[in-house]
Order: sequence, then structure tokens, then C-alpha cells
Amino acid sequence: MKYKDTLKWMFNQLPMYQREGKAAYKEDLSNTILLVNHLNNPERKFKSIHVAGTNGKGSTSHMMASILKEAGYKVGLYTSPHLKDFRERIKINGEMMPKRKVTSFIKQHQSFFTANHLSFFEMTVGMAFDYFAKEKVDIAIIEVGLGGRLDSTNVITPEVSVITNIGLDHTQFLGDTYQKVATEKAGIIKNGIPVVIGEFTQETLPVFKTIATERETSLITAETERIEYYPCDLKGNYQLANQRTARAAIKLLDDTVFSISESNIKEGLNHVIRNTGLMGRWQVLHDAPKVICDTAHNKEGLRIVLKQLQETPHKNLHIVLGFVNDKDVSNVLRLFPKKASYYFCQPKIPRAMKVEELYVLTKKSGISGKKFKTVKGAYRAALKSSNTEDLIFIGGSTFVVAEVV
Repeated sequence: MKYKDTLKWMFNQLPMYQREGKAAYKEDLSNTILLVNHLNNPERKFKSIHVAGTNGKGSTSHMMASILKEAGYKVGLYTSPHLKDFRERIKINGEMMPKRKVTSFIKQHQSFFTANHLSFFEMTVGMAFDYFAKEKVDIAIIEVGLGGRLDSTNVITPEVSVITNIGLDHTQFLGDTYQKVATEKAGIIKNGIPVVIGEFTQETLPVFKTIATERETSLITAETERIEYYPCDLKGNYQLANQRTARAAIKLLDDTVFSISESNIKEGLNHVIRNTGLMGRWQVLHDAPKVICDTAHNKEGLRIVLKQLQETPHKNLHIVLGFVNDKDVSNVLRLFPKKASYYFCQPKIPRAMKVEELYVLTKKSGISGKKFKTVKGAYRAALKSSNTEDLIFIGGSTFVVAEVV
């Protein structure tokens, strides 16, 4: 198969959570264990850091990868979802996995995937682990896809575990209280492996402490650490918490194995985008009018982004907005400012909320705007209606942002 055909088979023949939602969710690790055994356990052949959490997983992971690259290490990075190219999920030192290696991996193991009904996410995790092992990375940053306890990545034994924060997202899988979600995320905590908690609440901290005690490991709360923040090319205000979390995790790496200077940390934070290719986090796409996009897609993330949006100087505010259909959109819409021009749209994925449904919900929430069949159509209309002193925000879903970056 050619690369294009390989991707078509991966996306269309196997369930993928980002496209199909609940139908792709597996409730145990049996398939992943079967897969890594089939691949001769590549996850045991490299060191790793495991990152879970509701928000900030991607930014924190990319910050750590950038710091470790600046320190001279060969760094694998596994994240999800991708914005433009599937291979964004699997990188080494900022370079995407070559197309030919994606194709050869699928071709070699396709019959196994089919026979065992592996999900898109399971086989992609296997691909990343196999690639990192064969390329002999010094360390890999592995981001959880969904939850933690039952996530396909949870077959690794990392050097450090990281839980960025807890919010009420994916409640149909993880539970409808902060304690339940925290329990699922804390499933990545391993016996004797230190864990960094980025942000916590009165509801979540006791959960983390209990599980860390049961697994006889140390727990570090990054939120209580005092640090001098370094300049970072990721500009969202929320990146301060992510920086704090990333630095706390890096600090826990065994200094007899890893040598990381303060200069490496400063340079790594200042060049995250250059070193890793991260997109979609408070990303400025255009000036005059200023156009900003952000992948925040739940209440906790959007609350912070919208606050910063209001603090950003502008004359008129324009918002290009779309969602997926398994979010609590009614409650999320209450966060959005009434005084703005809205351009409602739907991304090109099966899981997208139909723009007609979104339009009805916005009316109930007291915000008004126009409907557009495509994201790009909505964006073009926003540009046409804006003056040089205006501000355009694009968001609501990772998949909306993916169509404009």
C-alpha cells in the first residue's frame, strides 16, 4: 500500500475515538497487551515519561520533549490527536515518523490487526512504541489518549508519571465527579514510580494521595513549588501551569542517567515550537486583524482561554465556533461573551455537532450569529467582516482548529 492508502485503511476500517466516539473505547488493556507481546514488547526498550490529565497534556509533553532535546537526548514524543498529518502523533526530536515507516509497519502487521480487531488507537500506540524502540530513543514522552487506567498507553513503566489536572470531560467514560475522573487518571501511577500532580483541588488531591500511598511512591504537587518562570514561545496564560508541571517532572529524572542544566531548561522552554512543531495553542495566525486559534474544548480549558481573549486588546470580537457532538455544549456556551459576532460551523468529521444543532443551542444561550457549512467558510466570513483593529478567535474543538492552521 502507498501512504495515502495506508491512512485510508487506518481511518476507515478501524474504530477511532476522535472520529466515532464511544464505539472506539475499549474497557480493558487485553488488546494492547496482546499487541505489545506480538511486537516483542518494544515499550520495555526505552525510558519514558507518562502524561495524563484533562487539559495541558500536549503542551506539557512538548515542553519536556523540547527541554530534553536541548540537553542533547534523542527524544520520542507520542501525542494525540493530530491536527494536519497523522504523523504528528509520532515524532523523534521534532521530526515526524517517515511515511514509508508508517506504511511498512501497517503492511507487516495488518493481518494481526484485522484478526484481533484492534482499534485505531491501539495499533497507533504499537506503532509508536515499535518505532521508538527501533530508533533507540534515549527517552520518550508518552501522552495518554483518554483517561489513564484503561488507556492503551498504560502498559509502560515510566521514569516519572505526570497528571496535569482534572476536569469533567469525557464523563461518559471516566465518571461524572472530579473524584471518579481523578481515580481513572491516577490509574497511570505505578508502584515505586514518582508522580507529579500539576494542579489539584480539595476533591482530587485525597484521591491522588491515597493511590500513591497504596503504590508506595512519592507524590509531588507542582502547584506548591516555587519557581521563576522562564520565557516560553507557547503564549497562552495557561502555559505557566504547564511549565511548572513540566519542570517538576524533569527535575525527578535520575541525574545519574540524565544530565539537564538550567540552560537546557531555559532554551527548551523558549523553543518548544521550533523543537517539536506544536500547533494550535494560543497560535496567532494573522495580524491586523489579529487571528488567534486554540484547541481548548472543555469548560476548564475554555474558561482560561476566553478570559485571556477578553484581556487581549481589540475593537470588535469575532468568534468562529464549532464542537463535537459528545461535549456538554450547552454549559460550555454559557462561558462565551454575549458581545461578539459569531460564525457557527462544523468540522469535517463524523463526530462533529451539526451546525443546525449548534445554532439552536446558541439561541438558548443568548448568543447569536450566522451558520456556515464549513469551517473555512466561517473563517473567510469573519475575515471579511473584520477591521484591522478587530480580533478573531477560532476554537471550540481541536478539529475546528485543524482546518485553519
